Amino acid sequence: MKNAITISKKIILSAVFCTTLLSNASASNASASNNMLVDKDLVKTALTINNVKAGNLLSIKDVNGITLYKEFIEESGVYRKGFDLTALSNGNYIFEVDKDLEVEMIPFTVSNNKVVFNRDAEVTIYKPFVRQENDAIYISQFLPDFSKAKIEIYANYNGELELLHADKIENSQLIQKAYRLEKGSYKIIINSNNREYTKFIN
Repeated sequence: MKNAITISKKIILSAVFCTTLLSNASASNASASNNMLVDKDLVKTALTINNVKAGNLLSIKDVNGITLYKEFIEESGVYRKGFDLTALSNGNYIFEVDKDLEVEMIPFTVSNNKVVFNRDAEVTIYKPFVRQENDAIYISQFLPDFSKAKIEIYANYNGELELLHADKIENSQLIQKAYRLEKGSYKIIINSNNREYTKFIN
């Protein structure tokens, strides 16, 4: 017997600067109520995630961010798998789905062999989008909660990194930055949502 959880989110995120449009569309649907309970008599919890791509990373993490389980999704489309979550110790956990431009976080709690999913607490984190066009670099990111972000661009001179640009973003839902760089090798570091993203430009 399985308790089915259906997570369906579709995000379209594109970035263009000046002539660029950043948009996203998100929708979710589940086959159970907002607070879903899995009793110890149920052998597995069936997780269904729509709109995945081969190579997306699915993981289970504890409250400290330690990865307890991970796998790379092998087929694009709909992902389905059963998990025996009652084997976990009492505590709070997160299903994390790392996609191309977003990370879906699905929290759940294990207490005395019972598993509770609170769909109201689900969060989607949007990754930065970096695009190179000729001698220009365009950086865009959607920050729905107005969280802080920091952008650092380093020039790579034969293995020696030199900081060229550093920008702090506050009180904004949308990052739209453009940088003109000479031909060369660069390392871009973006810190947002308590995560660090790195992009290399050659």
